[in-house]
Amino acid sequence: MSPYDPSAFPPFAVTVDLVVLTVRRHALCALVVRRGEPPFQGRWALPGGFVRDDEDLSMAAARELGEETGLCASDPSAPAPANGAHLEQLATYGDPRRDPRMRVVSVAHLALAPDLPAPRAGGDAHSARWAPVEDLLGQEGGFGRDGEPPAPLAFDHARILADGVERARSKIEYSSLATAFCPAEFTVGELRRVYEAVWGVALDPRNFHRKVTGTPGFLVPAGGTTTRQGGRPAQLFRAGGATLLNPPMLRPEV
Repeated sequence: MSPYDPSAFPPFAVTVDLVVLTVRRHALCALVVRRGEPPFQGRWALPGGFVRDDEDLSMAAARELGEETGLCASDPSAPAPANGAHLEQLATYGDPRRDPRMRVVSVAHLALAPDLPAPRAGGDAHSARWAPVEDLLGQEGGFGRDGEPPAPLAFDHARILADGVERARSKIEYSSLATAFCPAEFTVGELRRVYEAVWGVALDPRNFHRKVTGTPGFLVPAGGTTTRQGGRPAQLFRAGGATLLNPPMLRPEV
């Protein structure tokens, strides 16, 4: 058998791209950055970057998440702690023409966190902002802001974003992942608004309350109440120990 010759194989780079989702003003929003360098200079894109020589994929994704948002990646099997975000691998994208610079394979990751502050731009990003997913994916011709002409997201990021959104929508049906969008203590109403924002539907408050409080291990009482939503005091809950919901919270057909 002939010896292995690395030069016989074409070189390629590996990147991580992040679909960072949060709920702001009752809308599902994604983090996008305006590219400050070619290719696609001036276009909006998902945050991300090249994997360094001394990093594995999860390390690279966690580093990019920290650089772009200041958040720390938390254990996917546990609710996100303070200053933490749920981070999981989403999918791999390897079309030979997806990056005009060279052959680049991207391993996308999905990050979910409670209502996040205005982002800060870093690296080669000229600016960064939260944008409603509906605006990023639902407009013909692409996304624009403040009167700028709309343009598609750079690279294949529209596809990656759509895949990340669908992953989030499906996972909150059968897992406790929706609590990753909530603070450590939250009301049933706040959790319902997460489901409504992610699914893009209106839910009956009484039916929702009955379902989530009757699902074993989903929520546990936090021992207090709050009036931050206005009206009568509402009971506070924390995420329970269940990671899979039985019965699941099925998405309404629209």
